[in-house]
Amino acid sequence: MGIVINQSIKNTVITYIGFIIGAINVIFLYTKFLSEAYFGLITFILSTANILMPLMAFGTHNTIVKFYSSFKTRQSQNSFLTLMLIVPLLIIIPAGLITHFGYDIISNWLAKENIIIKDYTWLIYICAIMFAYFEVFYAWSRVQLQSVFGNFMKEVFHRVCITILLLLLHFNYLTVEQLIYGIVIVYMVRTFIMKLYAFSLRLPVIKLTKIPNLSAVLKYSALIIIAGSIANVILEIDKFMLGQFEALNNVAYYGVAIYIATVIGVPARSMHLITHPLTAKLLNDNDQIGLKSLYQKSSLNLFIISGFIFLCIIININQLYLLIPENYSEGFVVVLVIGLAKLTDNLIGNNNAILFNSDYYRMVLVFGVLLAVLTIVLNLVFIPIYGIKGAAYASCITILTYNVTKLLFVYSKFKIQPFTNSTLKTAILIVLSGLALFFWEFSFYPIVNIILKALILVIVYGLSVYKFNLSEDITKILQRFIP
Repeated sequence: MGIVINQSIKNTVITYIGFIIGAINVIFLYTKFLSEAYFGLITFILSTANILMPLMAFGTHNTIVKFYSSFKTRQSQNSFLTLMLIVPLLIIIPAGLITHFGYDIISNWLAKENIIIKDYTWLIYICAIMFAYFEVFYAWSRVQLQSVFGNFMKEVFHRVCITILLLLLHFNYLTVEQLIYGIVIVYMVRTFIMKLYAFSLRLPVIKLTKIPNLSAVLKYSALIIIAGSIANVILEIDKFMLGQFEALNNVAYYGVAIYIATVIGVPARSMHLITHPLTAKLLNDNDQIGLKSLYQKSSLNLFIISGFIFLCIIININQLYLLIPENYSEGFVVVLVIGLAKLTDNLIGNNNAILFNSDYYRMVLVFGVLLAVLTIVLNLVFIPIYGIKGAAYASCITILTYNVTKLLFVYSKFKIQPFTNSTLKTAILIVLSGLALFFWEFSFYPIVNIILKALILVIVYGLSVYKFNLSEDITKILQRFIP
């Protein structure tokens, strides 16, 4: 467990560092140094490439993690890893041929609302390949029990490089076009470095001998293609579809708002590193009491923490938008709506871990397919009517529906649910704190106002959680600071 705990702590720190650097890039540097149209273009290219990534990878990044340890001999491992390097090419090569011969058709379709996309369409294909093989090499290193360097490359490296590129643009050492190509090159370099690191841990030995259980490996890869595609569709399709219906300026406004709201989901990502293995053990031990306790504690603790982050954002959002160009303030409703949706992600606690580690994991795929279809339909309906607000409404409805479906399914199969009396008390605290502080503005510089309101929230929210003992775990932590 020592190596797991050690790397989990390091990975959590790295994730937060990467997120802070990304926030500086998205909220301040992109908005200050780049026009909305070109910022929207970059967002569109990367989001579309992320949608294509699971298909380009052919699910091999997950397949490596699942099956590598099942091969006990060096020869079988070498054959398996060789296959994992080759399989993505079965999609990448035909996709490249289609892109080459059908480039005009594809680029004209993508650029029907924004002609600027046409000349950069091929970069989507390049980025998708880079994202796919990066994940393959990252999985290669993870099965060698080395995840920290890969996590650094995934969360920090490219963001630091993009910060440098944006500063070079600002000081006129780069043109906007060079910046766009520079960002793509950064992702290429990131993949190449990840490859060198992965191969330094275990150099590939090309073996084409028959692989035991090959059919199971390929079936799992195919299943993961669908599952990964669904997850990325739900996460990224709104930005892609905005680019099909709206000017790229709106994609930029939406991208900033989404990034701000995404901060609310960071605690869940960090806690998942701990709750996932604990949930698996409780399910394997058939410990229903322990499972219910973890379900309720994870839900409550995440709700309290994410509720605080949600409030920090919402009560200060007007001041935050004063620090960036005025047009971006159109994203306020997006932040509010997506923020509420992210709150529900935290509210369901370790629900995902229960489903993925139980015998019902295939149901996640079924739910995902239905939700992906719902996401696309809702975006088609709402974006033409409401613009970026419509994309937010579509995402919020999809997320809420998905979370309610999973809650009901877990309850029907395990007869447990995550809510307690403290959940209701926390919800009331969040509502009252939000109403009390949202309309209260100081007349100082925005950064000073943000700090003052955040300090007031820390005192009011923290003391309330402590006084009413909403969470035993959080109360124990607060007792270190409150006499």
